[in-house]
Amino acid sequence: MLTRKQRDLLEFIHKRMQRDGVPPSFDEMKDALDLRSKSGIHRLITALEERGFIRRLAHRARAIEITRLPDDLGAAGFVPRVIDGDGGASVPAPTRAMPVQVDATELPVMGRIAAGVPIEAISEVSHHVAVPGQMLGRGGAHYALEVKGDSMIEAGINDGDVVVIREQNVADNGDIVVALVEGHEATLKRYRRVKGMIALEAANPAYETRLLKEDQVRVQGRLVGLIRSY
Repeated sequence: MLTRKQRDLLEFIHKRMQRDGVPPSFDEMKDALDLRSKSGIHRLITALEERGFIRRLAHRARAIEITRLPDDLGAAGFVPRVIDGDGGASVPAPTRAMPVQVDATELPVMGRIAAGVPIEAISEVSHHVAVPGQMLGRGGAHYALEVKGDSMIEAGINDGDVVVIREQNVADNGDIVVALVEGHEATLKRYRRVKGMIALEAANPAYETRLLKEDQVRVQGRLVGLIRSY
């Protein structure tokens, strides 16, 4: 049995992971639940973990996996969005986790994407990776990129992760996108429009937000999932 706050937090995390493929930051959780400090979020996270609704991934900054949901939040069709594994090897499901679908799609891994200082644009396939169909949703072309750097670590995206990207050329405020900067630099950042400019925001205080003119930035896709190998 969950308290109202525990349920609200679980629902918020679930919706954000369905939208972005990664969990929200503790600050975003605090604001969403109208709490005064992050200590309250830590207590709620611990309670959800003890009750088997989430699992915190060891040695990773704010990496959270939802392992099950209450029936009224649609648990019947739920599968975890973060995939743990090593080159496609099978991994035992967490205790009380819902069964994971076995159907998968092979996506091209288009080299590396910078989660830090932008690197040259990526255009060649380095290899392929199997991605659960549930992660891709309905329709649209997808591709994958290996993350290089730590600028998105507070969004749960770490160096060496593989991000799954849906191809699109538009984005909403708050989306994590692949952005092509001035035609030759590719970077993974949170996208916002600010007073006629495009802000590419890092999720690491060590990196500054980049403000660019609209014609300097071209969206090449939106983050929909994350694959992590150990």
